[in-house]
Amino acid sequence: QVQLVESGGGLVQAGGSLRLSCAASGRTFSIYAMGWFRQASGKEREFVAAITWSGGTTDYADSVKGRFTISRDNAKNMVYLQMNSLKPEDTAVYYCATGRGVSWSARSSINMYDYWGQGTQVTVSS
Repeated sequence: QVQLVESGGGLVQAGGSLRLSCAASGRTFSIYAMGWFRQASGKEREFVAAITWSGGTTDYADSVKGRFTISRDNAKNMVYLQMNSLKPEDTAVYYCATGRGVSWSARSSINMYDYWGQGTQVTVSS
């Protein structure tokens, strides 16, 4: 299995920036892709961004495109989400996820990820 631990969340004003980190441990050799999802209060968990572990191919939800950047450091088993120009609607618990069964075509599908972190709260004030 893979263990994931997120960090970097916090409170920030609209227009500000935060950098989330996700540390992976365990069977990291099996990682195909890492994804970031978020879940706002009362809402379903939604896709934010994904990156392939090997090639670094990325994809973003339309709502964050141009503002967020996902990256990874394979040597450190880390994935990051740089969030710029934050908006109040970005407020959510952010989760990183991965799994052996993840395929790129299903990168935005929650059920294709096997392992999840516990989440880190991001709050963007008006």
